Amino acid sequence: MLTDLALLCAGAFFAGLVDAMVGGGGLVQVPLLFNVFPGASPATLFGTNKAVSIVGTGFAARRYLASVEMDWAVLGRAALAAFIASYAGAAAVGLFHPQALRPVVIVLLLAVLLYTLKKKDFGVMRGAVDHPPRHGLALMLGAGIGFYDGFFGPGTGSFLIFLFARCYAWDFLRASAAAKVVNVSTNLAALSWFVPAGAIMLKVAAAMAVANLAGAWVGSHLAMKNGAAFVRRVFIAVVSVLIARLCWDTFAG
Repeated sequence: MLTDLALLCAGAFFAGLVDAMVGGGGLVQVPLLFNVFPGASPATLFGTNKAVSIVGTGFAARRYLASVEMDWAVLGRAALAAFIASYAGAAAVGLFHPQALRPVVIVLLLAVLLYTLKKKDFGVMRGAVDHPPRHGLALMLGAGIGFYDGFFGPGTGSFLIFLFARCYAWDFLRASAAAKVVNVSTNLAALSWFVPAGAIMLKVAAAMAVANLAGAWVGSHLAMKNGAAFVRRVFIAVVSVLIARLCWDTFAG
């Protein structure tokens, strides 16, 4: 059990590190939890993952917000819409199997990756925005991504970063900071279902959360120290791995 817990904590540290920069921590934590606890219910494993993730994500969000200027008129609307939609997404899981979304998500992530590779300066410099703040767009963005995160989830952080950079001309560092705030909101919505249901392994989650928080500290430090260009490179790497993982699960699994 101690060996398993050490493995889980190591994975949680790495997940927190990557997630603090560009999202994708669930790629590490969720498979680890399923491998270590093959007999546990999926709801309990997903609930444990959310309980761990919100600690690191919340810390990273707080750290970013102390140094990165945010547009709260946009971000507040996106976070609120994401909270409501995430809960609705979780409730809609029974309507059809979430795994049916895999091919669609692969195509969307490929489009995100190709666009980012093609636009060499995308997300590196903050662009000039000569249009209104688009508060309605923030509500739609938050609702769409929030529902997706509650219903399926893989790539949520990456989609958020891409959309904030694309729709609001934010650089990747600012977009990553904004994504953390919205992720905290969607995680809270998920936990509002998982906690009353008792679908969390508390002792495991507590140990992993400490490691995840440590990883988030390192990841947010690296991102702020090295800037938007560094975050862009990590974003490309993580999206590539996410595409490969989803392709494997879809066509080889």
